Amino acid sequence: MDYHEKISLLSKEKMPRHIAIIMDGNGRWAKQRGKNRLFGHQAGVKSVRAVIEAGVEIELECMTLYAFSTENWNRPKTEVQALLKMIQNYLVKEIKELSDNNVIVNFIGSKKHISESYREKIHKTCQMSWTNTGMRLNIAMNYGGRIEITEAVQQIAEDIEKGKIKRDDISESLISSYLYTAQYPDPDLIIRTSGEYRLSNYLIWQSAYSEFWFTDTLWPDFGKDEFLDAVLDYQNRQRRFGKV
Repeated sequence: MDYHEKISLLSKEKMPRHIAIIMDGNGRWAKQRGKNRLFGHQAGVKSVRAVIEAGVEIELECMTLYAFSTENWNRPKTEVQALLKMIQNYLVKEIKELSDNNVIVNFIGSKKHISESYREKIHKTCQMSWTNTGMRLNIAMNYGGRIEITEAVQQIAEDIEKGKIKRDDISESLISSYLYTAQYPDPDLIIRTSGEYRLSNYLIWQSAYSEFWFTDTLWPDFGKDEFLDAVLDYQNRQRRFGKV
């Protein structure tokens, strides 16, 4: 079955609103070819483009890509610097086409360890897309689920001290409103490549009732067809949200 046949099978009524992806396997893909890890990261860019294009084509409301985790700072300095530069260069290079396709681009994550000049460059570039009305693309950059919740709790405590909210105001919805993803629906579907079966500190609050789809495919080999396989599989599931 080809890509267009798969698209024809999709049900608009069962379409997930938000798909989040853990893009894993770049390093192993490069190692299999006798190359360094950066070669794998560079090869993975085409898969990023492919899933974004597929998201636009199926009129997905929201997509979040795990680009750089808070744990990635523990990697060799040369790899970290190269990753940061590659992410920024990709955004600058692709922002016009993304905007032409009506995609709204945002970066979510902690400000810690990221230079102000880097954040300003990213912010200014993303702004070019903010008048769009199509798919919302979140790049999870310097992101970690635990630091996200920690920073939310710190901000809630500060707002209680300032009298903006009261202790009794704290609820699940209020906590959600302090997260990086406050303006987005929780992910309906989380895809992870490379044969790993864990969240890796990704959207741990938001994924309480997410459906998961795992594949052994390494990220640079992941494309539109397999992305649609995940969506079609999701549409065949019955979501109960704790109900019988």
